[in-house]
Amino acid sequence: MSQDPVIQNAIISVSNKDGLTEFAQGLVAANVTIYSTGGTRKHLEQAGIPVKDVTEYTQFPEMMDGRLKTLHPKIFGGILCRHDREDDMSAIGEHGIFPIPLVVVNLYPFEETIAKPGVTDAQAIEQIDIGGPSLVRAAAKNHAFTAIACKPSQYPEILAEIKEKGTTSLALRRKLAAAAFAHTAAYDAAIADYFAKEEENAFPETLRQTFERKSVLRYGENPHQQGALYAVPKFAGASLVNAKQLNGKELSYNNLLDLDSALAIARGLPDAAVSVIKHNNPCGAASASSLAEACEKAMLGDPLSAFGSVIGMNRPVDAATAEYLSTPGLFVEAIAAPSFSAEAVEILTTKPKWKSNVRLMSVGELEGPRPEFQTRWIEGGLLVQNTDFTPDDAATWKVVTEAQVDDATREELLFAWEICRFVKSNAIVLCKDRSLIGAGAGQMSRVDSVQISIEKAGDRSTGSVLASDAFFPFPDSIHEAAKAGVKAFIQPGGSKRDQEVIDACNEHKLPMLFTGVRHFRH
Repeated sequence: MSQDPVIQNAIISVSNKDGLTEFAQGLVAANVTIYSTGGTRKHLEQAGIPVKDVTEYTQFPEMMDGRLKTLHPKIFGGILCRHDREDDMSAIGEHGIFPIPLVVVNLYPFEETIAKPGVTDAQAIEQIDIGGPSLVRAAAKNHAFTAIACKPSQYPEILAEIKEKGTTSLALRRKLAAAAFAHTAAYDAAIADYFAKEEENAFPETLRQTFERKSVLRYGENPHQQGALYAVPKFAGASLVNAKQLNGKELSYNNLLDLDSALAIARGLPDAAVSVIKHNNPCGAASASSLAEACEKAMLGDPLSAFGSVIGMNRPVDAATAEYLSTPGLFVEAIAAPSFSAEAVEILTTKPKWKSNVRLMSVGELEGPRPEFQTRWIEGGLLVQNTDFTPDDAATWKVVTEAQVDDATREELLFAWEICRFVKSNAIVLCKDRSLIGAGAGQMSRVDSVQISIEKAGDRSTGSVLASDAFFPFPDSIHEAAKAGVKAFIQPGGSKRDQEVIDACNEHKLPMLFTGVRHFRH
């Protein structure tokens, strides 16, 4: 049983004061008396909003530098009382407690504090809120009668109902309660993670992670599957999740996967770089002195596969690049880049046949933070590992063949090695002039991947370099590549048959580098 109590009193104590002034003004106009504490009370008073200090009501002063403010029976009794219980209402009346059917609380900025460089343990601990979570949980528990607002985005809906009928509906209070419990759970998880980082093991005994729903997608990987996009709270790095969409229909599940891969490749390449993704594998990638040149080289890597692809770029998209992409015969589903010039947006949204559909995603500068860990669900559990973003130290690579590697070839091998880590294993890439010209991905046999990459490259194989994400188990791949005109190889090494592979390179008088690092991508 529930009823909707008229809201005559509210308690407000917030760290995030966005939208607070307008909300409080609306409450006062609806004849709601506001009780508040500390900084929130001063903020409201400076805005000319009548507010009563909580200590005047409780007759108990703030103590311990504000650690003790709202933890009082007069506060919690008014929040927790059940309006349909005579004994509850009689008890609060007996002790001079009045009902508080509206609580507006968000918590100390713990995550923002610990993200600051040089923050001390003492500073972090002082940002662990005690009264705030207690107020939020009490109001959420008693949502049959009490409304809890913990986000500024909730203010308009709450105020609209109060203005209309002087109270809030049970449906709204229940929705607010769900958000409130999620809010405190995320807050506690952040605190737990902070202390867990002090453990020697990088992987805590209990893994806690919360996500905020960003959008519900049209469908998942296939039309019969439902899908949604969730964001890691407070993540400030460049990503599709935080991107601003400048044009086109909403992104699909597969668009997001592909664009994420496209961005990951482009941001790891030197100079102006472009990557072209199809079915989560690169079918083209290139670096050049200008973005337009890199874009053309990347699209020509595998023109057939590039039709209907998504593109990632590591530089702002300019007019010259947009003009190239508008060439008749090209078709692009989506583009992710740090930003787009006004001229580029105008060109891409007016010239090509696909102008109204292409998704233009402005992700911001790529130099920001990147996730430290990578997760992957399996049935019944979760796999966690460090991300594989850090470039390898080329100074540690070893030439293991009689033939040596000149500086120009070494640069080509470095480019190919960076591309290879983003291709599904077994992965083989052929590169030439800092451009991907052939890729063999996801094959059960490494020699199959070699043959596919050669087939994709065609005559361009002559003079190219080859990168393999893991060691060659047999020398057959070397013989196949040598016949196609490959001039140098790079691979991790580590096979029992390494010497046979090296001998095959020596037979063809071709150089090979061992990196000592493997980059599987399953």
